[in-house]
Amino acid sequence: MKIKVHKSIYLILALAVLGCNNKPSLQQYYVDNAENPNFLSVDLPVSLLNMDKVELSSDQREALKSLRKLNILAFRITGNNKVDFQKEKSTVREILKHSGLTELMKMRTSYGNATVNYMGEDDAIDEVVIYGDSDDKGFMLVRVLGKDMNPAKLVQFIQALQKSDYQGEGLGQIQEFIKG
Repeated sequence: MKIKVHKSIYLILALAVLGCNNKPSLQQYYVDNAENPNFLSVDLPVSLLNMDKVELSSDQREALKSLRKLNILAFRITGNNKVDFQKEKSTVREILKHSGLTELMKMRTSYGNATVNYMGEDDAIDEVVIYGDSDDKGFMLVRVLGKDMNPAKLVQFIQALQKSDYQGEGLGQIQEFIKG
């Protein structure tokens, strides 16, 4: 009887050790750096978009209902933190590489490089992650959180957003942070 109990304990311990994942998640990265002075962390509710006064189609309304919030984490380069920037940029790229996200697209812009990734099924996305970096400005991570977001309807929603009276409220902090 004692032998069976000991074997059970070893089995439980082995499963517990194997079940632990030492790789940080994107969510954990946000939490760990929210108070870091090199970063700016902002959570924006979808209600900030002021879409209640805009005439929306049923598909656009459905897309709006599927959105919950935006999490933004930005790292601004200063004269004193270029080594930190390289380390953090590498950390974020590793997390994105091993996070189970599907890459949707890569972009090269005049501001730097960017990637758009998503988690979920092609027609039922739960999270979109936009990452962009510039070797002279820093980087920004934007998590668009929702439930069963449909990419086709999100495109229609973005078109409706262009008609809204949203003037970037809540993003002033980020603009000031990036400008330095």
